[in-house]
Amino acid sequence: MTRCVALVVAAGRGSRFGGDIPKQWRDLCGRPVLRHSLAAFAAHPSVDAVKVVINPDDRAFYDAAASGLNLGEPISGGPTRQESVRLGLEALSDLAPDVVLIHDGARPFIDAGVISRVIAALKDQPGAIPALPVHDTLKRAGRDATIEATVPRTGLWRAQTPQGFRFPQILSAHRAAQGQDLTDDAAVLEAAGLAVALVQGNEDNLKITTSEDLRRAEARLARPGDVRVASGYDVHRFTTGDHVTLCNLKIPHDAGLEGHSDADVALHAATDALLGCIAAGDIGRHFPPTDPKWKGADSALFLAHAGALIDGLGGVIVHLDLTIICERPKVGPHRAAMTARVAEILGIAEQRVGVKATTTEGLGFTGRREGIAAQAIATVRLPG
Repeated sequence: MTRCVALVVAAGRGSRFGGDIPKQWRDLCGRPVLRHSLAAFAAHPSVDAVKVVINPDDRAFYDAAASGLNLGEPISGGPTRQESVRLGLEALSDLAPDVVLIHDGARPFIDAGVISRVIAALKDQPGAIPALPVHDTLKRAGRDATIEATVPRTGLWRAQTPQGFRFPQILSAHRAAQGQDLTDDAAVLEAAGLAVALVQGNEDNLKITTSEDLRRAEARLARPGDVRVASGYDVHRFTTGDHVTLCNLKIPHDAGLEGHSDADVALHAATDALLGCIAAGDIGRHFPPTDPKWKGADSALFLAHAGALIDGLGGVIVHLDLTIICERPKVGPHRAAMTARVAEILGIAEQRVGVKATTTEGLGFTGRREGIAAQAIATVRLPG
């Protein structure tokens, strides 16, 4: 499978939740509910694109939730969830993905393991969903709220999202199922006579339906988390020019740096270090050098994107340490401005950013003044 798109459905009005704001746009520990799942998909190394289906009236909410995540234009949904999914799938036709992951926008805690298991199952089956086996005894109630029957729980599972499908089959199945009232996308594929595999879900992958669910989600984010440390490294060779770009500052020099974007070697190393903390691949996955739209791009966009992914996952950048390796230009006179600019891009305090410089004492390619190297170490704290 070479191309995977996540389709996040966030067009509902959340009538069971109540209030004036649909649940997917409610605040969850400083971020919209939807932002948590958007960041999880955008960070996953096997997800090539993320698209969101919304109610057109919610565009301002979407812009706030997707800020910095490089997701592009949302898709307008329909009057029902099933119709919203179909419209979303129709809009993906131009991308022609191999597989699509369909996720409820009110499930903020989807994790990378569940995403990976669903994608892996699609190698052998046209559909796959995460689910949890039912352990509680099930009762069917009568109209007077008394027990009518005990339902055998053997073979019963609780379905979650994202539900994954081979794109041509699920699009065809949704077209055929228009007007029906099926409860999830797996049921749509089942109605078309195709198999759907079950993979292990996650108890934390709750769906926010009521205000009590939101309180449970807040408690989950309050649990002690873990601290991640990762490194980044980058190199760019010198070329003709009159300045180099380091930490988003133009530094006068008798040469420039060669690269597809602005060749900001320092920000590229910093971006990779931050992406490494959340196992999100490298800068090339998020901003491919083969894509002409990133030609000459400002690398501040790359660093801000990595910061937005961490923020969306509820993480905090504890510290970012940068070392720039070159004989010339001298970094010392610009260190304070570099520190301030990196902190500004990431929205963190300057004391959480360190910028250093060193030479290689005339040795190697930097010693021969053929280019500049940079390395970075990032420390990030994530919720439990």
